[in-house]
Amino acid sequence: MKLKALLLATLVLSPIAHAKMDIMAHHAYARATPPNAATSAVFAEIMNRSDSDRFIVSATTDAAEKVELHDVIKEGDVMKMRQVDRIKVPANGSVELKPGSLHIMLFDLKKPLVEGEKIDVQVTFANGQKQTFAAPIKKVMSGMKHKH
Repeated sequence: MKLKALLLATLVLSPIAHAKMDIMAHHAYARATPPNAATSAVFAEIMNRSDSDRFIVSATTDAAEKVELHDVIKEGDVMKMRQVDRIKVPANGSVELKPGSLHIMLFDLKKPLVEGEKIDVQVTFANGQKQTFAAPIKKVMSGMKHKH
């Protein structure tokens, strides 16, 4: 019995266990799609409770053939989406992946994303750590929300 308690304490106190808890995804969701849509996007708030910046360098999901990290920039009066190499999650801070800004783009969907279902998304960080989170599929207004 003491051995089990010792093993449990060792696991809980190990750096690996704490590293996993340093990064968390909150309020994640994937955008529902019409039947013939080939693309969608995943949004979430990614929190970093560690003392060093972390960088998301890639993402994957079984729901799509291709996944990219994207941002939206404004050039003149035109909003343009572009692929980015990484997304910074600041030390003791967070980054919000949201429509019209940073997000995870899904290409060549294997089937329509239906409201009420969910997909698993795995993000990989520059240090090699991987984090998987569930993204419920939600129907949201198409287009970007503008603040006036």
